[in-house]
Amino acid sequence: MQERVTVYVYARDPISQAGIAGQLRSRPEVHLVGDAEVDDAKVAVLVADEVDEEVVRTIKAVQRNGCPRVLLVVTRLDDAGLLAAIEAGACGMLRRSDAHPEALVQAVRSASAGDGTVPPDLLGRLLSQVGRLQRQVLSPRGLTFTGLTDREVDVLKLLADGFDTAEVAGRLCYSERTVKNVVQDITRRHNLRNRTHAVAYALRQGLI
Repeated sequence: MQERVTVYVYARDPISQAGIAGQLRSRPEVHLVGDAEVDDAKVAVLVADEVDEEVVRTIKAVQRNGCPRVLLVVTRLDDAGLLAAIEAGACGMLRRSDAHPEALVQAVRSASAGDGTVPPDLLGRLLSQVGRLQRQVLSPRGLTFTGLTDREVDVLKLLADGFDTAEVAGRLCYSERTVKNVVQDITRRHNLRNRTHAVAYALRQGLI
């Protein structure tokens, strides 16, 4: 038998909260908790009319309170709201018109597993925006979605393999000063202490 997902439901108005909670309460896959147990919840379901500043603040507040996965159920969801929710840390979104019990439980289970739920009509537009961001913003600056340039990745990989500055410079046909400048740029941009911290950060984040 699959483990039940502990879920916290929040809405600004009690009718919306009761409606979504009622759909989940009878499901054997879900265990609902109240305000006093929000830090025990694995998934928080936030119900709103649209993604606005208050919703963004609520997403962040719920995560600070110990619930890492946030699923939004919203009446209206456009491209801007989708991006704002993702930036705030939401891992899934459903339109309220699509939030029948089966879809709601599936979205909760997906969120619990670390997967995302996005309305199909918005997924293509989201991917288009991601591609546009890469082409228009990151690529002209020599950056990728890792936040590192190809040159920075090459330098960090060699440092992670144990090569010193002179050896890295020789292998990449750079001057030692260039290698040092690359490392300084990385540490400054990511608020890191030194080259060792930079290598550890890149490894931990899966950047190299």
